[in-house]
Amino acid sequence: MTRSEALTTLPLHWSKQLIKTIADLRLAIVLLLAIALVSITGTVIEQGESVEFYQNNYPNDPALFGFLTAKVILQLGIDHVYSTWWFIALLLLFGSSLTACTFNRQLPALKAARNWQFYTQPRQFQKLALSVELDKGSLNTLIPLLQQQGYRIFAADNALYARKGLIGRIGPIIVHIGILIVLLGGIFGAFTGFLAQEMIPSGETFQVSNIFAAGRFANNRIPKDWQVKVNRFWIDYTSSGEIDQFYSDLSVVNNQGEELKRETIYVNKPLRYHGVTFYQTNWSISAVKVQLNDSPIFKLPMATLNTNNQGRLWGTWIPTKPDLSEGVSLITKDLQGTMLVYGVDGKLVSAIRPGMSIEINGVNLKVLELIGATGLQIKADPGVPIVYTGFALLMAGVVMSYVSHAQIWALQQGDRFYCGGRTNRALVKFAQDFENLVQQI
Repeated sequence: MTRSEALTTLPLHWSKQLIKTIADLRLAIVLLLAIALVSITGTVIEQGESVEFYQNNYPNDPALFGFLTAKVILQLGIDHVYSTWWFIALLLLFGSSLTACTFNRQLPALKAARNWQFYTQPRQFQKLALSVELDKGSLNTLIPLLQQQGYRIFAADNALYARKGLIGRIGPIIVHIGILIVLLGGIFGAFTGFLAQEMIPSGETFQVSNIFAAGRFANNRIPKDWQVKVNRFWIDYTSSGEIDQFYSDLSVVNNQGEELKRETIYVNKPLRYHGVTFYQTNWSISAVKVQLNDSPIFKLPMATLNTNNQGRLWGTWIPTKPDLSEGVSLITKDLQGTMLVYGVDGKLVSAIRPGMSIEINGVNLKVLELIGATGLQIKADPGVPIVYTGFALLMAGVVMSYVSHAQIWALQQGDRFYCGGRTNRALVKFAQDFENLVQQI
């Protein structure tokens, strides 16, 4: 071998070795376990929250499991694990392993299954899992029997080859293709999708802006030529006062205010428009409308109060004098209407409902309406249809893989008749069918 030939052969050898390593089933299993572990981590640890959230819930002392702190989570990107470069690298490496396995093993196996040859020597039947030697029988008798069982038959002179269930050899390839499409869909969605949250008072119109997770190429997916109006938000309560369901009547409107779509959403019933999905996830109380004597109607914001995890409360301060020197506090826990009025000394003055009025500090205070706010999670994931397509192929491939690939050979030589066969699965059933076939011959 010349020096130039040696230099040419060396890269070819390394490339073959690399493909063989990547196609190794053990590597694919390790990668799959790593992806599963990371996915579990992304499910357990909240995704896309603020830095303050992780600092409050994952402090340095005591660290969760002795090592998991906010600093570790943020540095490793576990707060957005599905879009980190190393998770994408795991998916790409796993996809490369499947692709290499498909071309290195599955396609050659399918090619070998499609190729066939006659057995022309009796000794060839000895290597089969099942074989018999008979002193009677003929191909003319065997062919109709095989046709009844759905075999495709190839016959010439005194030899025969028959097969069925070739789809079972195609199944694993379809499974690999399905998994690859799922991976591509996930990667595509991670780079082009976004996730946002909005808390919008009833009656207001908003454009998606509070985005806390977005792919590198997600900008084109964020709606700019249409907005969403919250026509109304309301809550249904049970007889015991517990929340039964909360609803948002939403309208999609263009920049000229024309309604494009309208739908009432609730938990597990989202609004979908142009690839963007609006989920009902939360609620709040945004404001209260009040009137003092014959004054104009004031719309005062309601703030969330700190209750040390003892329930949700909202409150506001209502001035009762023009110089703001006196006033009352208004506190409520839900949208059912009952509100508590406290004086500046912190003592309970009265309980009031919308439409009622009380006299306090020399003025007539009338509460007109509590205004609720809907909490929406907004998501765009263009990779979802691709992922669903991949799952459909994956399930179809799994079903196809259960089909047994069975093969039958026969040879008629003088007064001797040889017959044998093999299959890749369902060995007991194949053995029973083969025995019945021999008896009928």
